[in-house]
This record gives sequence, structure tokens and C-alpha cells, in this order.
Amino acid sequence: MSDDHDDFGGISRDLPRLLGRRRMLGLLAGGAAVTLAAACSSAPVPGSAAAGDAASGAIPEETGGPYPADGSNVPDVLDDAGLVRSDIRSSFGSSTTTAAGVPLQIALTLRDGTGAALAGAAVYVWHCDRDANYSLYSRAAAGENYLRGVQAADAAGKVSFTSIFPACYRGRWPHVHFEIYRSLADATSSGNAVRTTQLALPQETCEAVYATDGYAGSVRTLSQVSLTSDMVFRDGWDRQLATMTGDVTSGLTASLPVVV
Repeated sequence: MSDDHDDFGGISRDLPRLLGRRRMLGLLAGGAAVTLAAACSSAPVPGSAAAGDAASGAIPEETGGPYPADGSNVPDVLDDAGLVRSDIRSSFGSSTTTAAGVPLQIALTLRDGTGAALAGAAVYVWHCDRDANYSLYSRAAAGENYLRGVQAADAAGKVSFTSIFPACYRGRWPHVHFEIYRSLADATSSGNAVRTTQLALPQETCEAVYATDGYAGSVRTLSQVSLTSDMVFRDGWDRQLATMTGDVTSGLTASLPVVV
């Protein structure tokens, strides 16, 4: 199991990891130490974006982590031919390796604060493989770009990706990263993202998946972390915890309503 993940690195990596790249830029622009201290706490600051998200029911802004491959932390695949796809299990381009694992559908429904569907909005999704490697970054998957993809929402605001269930690695609860853009045209630069966030996977499902072949390394790491200790989800996960259907044999679906 790979060890080169979000929970490693010095303060230069830790602050962007905890606060998120865009939040960090805002804090630096404000230049107020008290604001920075408040943002580092687990509770939303009154009047902040996090507090506003909680009040509106919007999914919270979260860090993209060290491995987004969206240009904010090189490399950048957002404008690569082949990234717009619904099945993200295989690499595209020079490699066609397929990531192995329990089948997982990631089904998101995008709406604005009034409940209106965000038809045509685009979502960029990425997550680690069953060995806890992130394509393009982790040594074992540096030559791959699997488990990454972009899709546009339909008229009902729905978007779906065919993938595999990710591993649990040290320091993090099992999760899926995603960014939301106003359109496919906007989803070619990370600076256009209107929300960067994460989806949490339920414990019961994680335990069932990790009991299957290929996930043995995740059994111990899952036992050492919880939603309440996770650096991202510990301040609340009610808007980020997926609803699961299916089973490990026929495949699972993780569904999440997303208010932006």
C-alpha cells in the first residue's frame, strides 16, 4: 500500500491541505492572523464561507489534497483529450491499464440553493485505487491517469461515474474528491471551479468491501481512523456522506445530493 498521501509533508503542504487552496489564498490576501487561526479550527467562523455553506445547506468547501492533477498542483489533465468520460476505471492515452476493485458507481445530483437542477454543470472526480495509489503521483501509478474523469450534468442535474471502490490509507477516511464547474468549457482550468469538496463513504460498506480480495491493506487503516478524527470530515459530514445501494458482488452505488 502506498504511503505518499495527504497526511505527509511539512507546513507548506499541511496548511493548503487543511484549508483548501482557494481558502488559503483568501486568508493570505486578508493578512489577518486571527482569521487564519479561526480557519484552522474545526468550527466554521461566523460569516465565513463555511458558515454560509452550513446555513444554506450547501456542500462545504474542502481541500483538493496533494493529488488533484488539475493544474493547482502539477500535473494538469483537465484539458487532456479523453478525460471527459463516464467510465474512469481505465487510463487513457499512452496507457490503457484498468484499475481493479469492487465496482462503484458515483452518482451525484447537483442543485442550487433554491433546489433548481444545475443542468450542464460539470464535475471532475478523482480518487485513489484499491492499493491507495493516486494516478500520476504515487510511484506505483505515476504512469497512469485512471480514476479521474469529467462529466456534464443532465437536465435533472445528475452526473454518474463508473469506478472502483477506493482504499483507506493512513490518516484519512475513505473518500472521493470532486470539483464542480459551471460548464464543460469551464472545466479546463482549476481556477474556474465553483466548489472543491469530498464525498465520504459509509463505514458499513467500507468494512464489507475491505473484507474482499485485494483490499487487505485497508482493513487495518480503517480501524485506525474515524469520521470524527478525519481532518476533512471531523467538523461535520452530513452533507458529504453518501447513501449506498447494491452489494460487493454485483457492484455498489454511492449517491449524494449536492447543493452548490
